[in-house]
Amino acid sequence: MKFLVWVALCAAPVWGGVIQDVRAAASAKNWTLAGKLVADFQKQNGWTPEAILAQSWIARGAQAAGDWDRALREASHTRELADAALKQRKLDAEPQLPLALGAAIEVEALSLAGQGQRTEAVALLRREIKNWHGASIRARLQKNLNLLTLEGKPAPALETKEFIGPAGPALAALKGKPVILFFWAHWCGDCKQQAPVLARLQEENKATDLVIVGPTQRYGYVAGGVDAPPDEEVRYIGQVRKQFYGSLHMAVPLSEENFRSWGCSTTPTLAMIDRAGVVRLYHPGRMSYEELAPKVAALVKR
Repeated sequence: MKFLVWVALCAAPVWGGVIQDVRAAASAKNWTLAGKLVADFQKQNGWTPEAILAQSWIARGAQAAGDWDRALREASHTRELADAALKQRKLDAEPQLPLALGAAIEVEALSLAGQGQRTEAVALLRREIKNWHGASIRARLQKNLNLLTLEGKPAPALETKEFIGPAGPALAALKGKPVILFFWAHWCGDCKQQAPVLARLQEENKATDLVIVGPTQRYGYVAGGVDAPPDEEVRYIGQVRKQFYGSLHMAVPLSEENFRSWGCSTTPTLAMIDRAGVVRLYHPGRMSYEELAPKVAALVKR
């Protein structure tokens, strides 16, 4: 199950200090050093969100290494710390505690799946998605559930109330056509690198009825991380689309809910849907032309 390792090593915000040091120690499987770093930091500062997030990297490192028992043990410890912190604060009051809690749940689920307990992993993720439906970690949990269950299942709906540029049809109206979904963000460098690959595939398959849809969402800021009201950000997203995605012929639904329901905590996220409306690929992260070309060929012929 290659995705189990990929999820643990996927891109994450770059934090300095103890978090970076613990992450490096855990990546090297130096569990003694990683634990000491967390203990020393906690002794000086208490169980702050930063300390709990650092602790979560021990769990993530163990899960990436396939050390399932250690991963489950460290994830359980992280969860206990996060639950204690949540008695004093709301989850999304700052950015580090949600990352720690999301990691704890993710590691537990993927470690269960890694041990062959897929049913238990799916049940855990569904339960936690229900518990945290209105929180920032919902998309992350949904991503992991989708990795375990979505391929071979009917595609979830897309919200199409608002678009960047010309409106497009609802996903259900595209049944009978092969569809690529390309979830992107205006700040995402990997998304910009993915665009030429998709444009090439679109050109190579122009004799078919292949459709590309590019959902995106607001993030509350524009270039340089400058806070911006919704209408200003929409104009900025339109500029980014024209500059970096002009070669792609795609409708661009604008919706935060699409990212939550499709589990797009990673950008880009790519999905392929066959003519029957069934998901044939769900992939958080960028893909090369060599990876995508045979999959697209199979999709348009299916």
